[in-house]
Amino acid sequence: MNLFQAKEEKKVEYLELIYDLIFVYIAGRNNSLLHNIENGFVSAQVFCAYILSGLAIIQIWAFSTFYTNMHGKNGVRDHIFMFVNMYLLYYIGEGTRVHLEGYQAQYYLAWALILINISVQYIIEYRRYKEDPDARKTIRGLLITLLAEAAIILIAVPLFPFAGVQITGAAILFGIAAPCFFANTGKGDRVDFTHLSERVMLYVVFTFGEMIIAISSYFEGGFTLSSFYFAGMCFLIVVGLFLCYELLYNRIIDREMKTTGMNYMLLHIFLIFAMNNITTSLEFMRDEEVSLIPKTVLLVGSFLLLFGSMFALLFFAKREMKRCRRFIIPAAGASVVFILLMFVLREKMYANIIVSAIYVFSVFFLLFRFSRQCGNQKQT
Repeated sequence: MNLFQAKEEKKVEYLELIYDLIFVYIAGRNNSLLHNIENGFVSAQVFCAYILSGLAIIQIWAFSTFYTNMHGKNGVRDHIFMFVNMYLLYYIGEGTRVHLEGYQAQYYLAWALILINISVQYIIEYRRYKEDPDARKTIRGLLITLLAEAAIILIAVPLFPFAGVQITGAAILFGIAAPCFFANTGKGDRVDFTHLSERVMLYVVFTFGEMIIAISSYFEGGFTLSSFYFAGMCFLIVVGLFLCYELLYNRIIDREMKTTGMNYMLLHIFLIFAMNNITTSLEFMRDEEVSLIPKTVLLVGSFLLLFGSMFALLFFAKREMKRCRRFIIPAAGASVVFILLMFVLREKMYANIIVSAIYVFSVFFLLFRFSRQCGNQKQT
């Protein structure tokens, strides 16, 4: 009997939500790295640390979520292994700082131990699938990925002063690419995509929570016309982004499709990373210490990465919607206009922020129109 096929539809458990909260803390720690401004710029060292730390954390979450989706039973063992990971993640959070010297050992050891912890869970599960070679192949591929990445990370501890950044980057890239080669067997019955998409959605919601907290600075100080305007525009940007993802999740994504889910998770690594960048970019918009070009580049690049990831998620759209992709052309046109206006108006924050709000809502209305047209085609 194929044990994967025998599984009932999973529900997101309370334990999973508690586990996700630790990542909210670490995301806040990581976003704080970009507040180290020197002469109006974020240094290359700081920005590199921010990128690597952000991707590493989201990747850890993705590995944990993927295991829980395929094998989690919300039992005693799941609680123990997940709480161990939470404990280790605190060390990663404490080690997330501009100057990692003195903290690199705890950071990398905790990272490697988390991957080993997930690997042990897969080893335990491997014994249950003696009559299912496809399942064993998937587990072996994930074990190769996790243990090999853990080994690369451990190498970074003694070599950190010489090649810590390069080794860290290599570990993250390996963790992103390896599952596609070793574990993606092309069978969609191994993953409960309804559960997986819901877990990802909840992580996105937590990331929006961090964004909502960050924009509270726009409401500080006296109540003036200027503060009212900027706070209103910033709030509209966040609302527009939320509506875009809500529409994508509720009306466009086929949450019952058969898929391995790996590409879906991969796209969300970049989508969530872009959301973290937008959070910091919105804080920078009112920070006069940050030079105009860097904060404009960060904001524009973050929006493009976010919407690019969302558009790529259309590969997981409902069947009737896969025939309706003509909206990508006007969306691309709106993006070009947005880029040009943002750089032309970079010295005028009043115009800059409303251009951003209009761009976000233009993408939302394009997505909304897209979903309505495809829905009408299905009815006819």
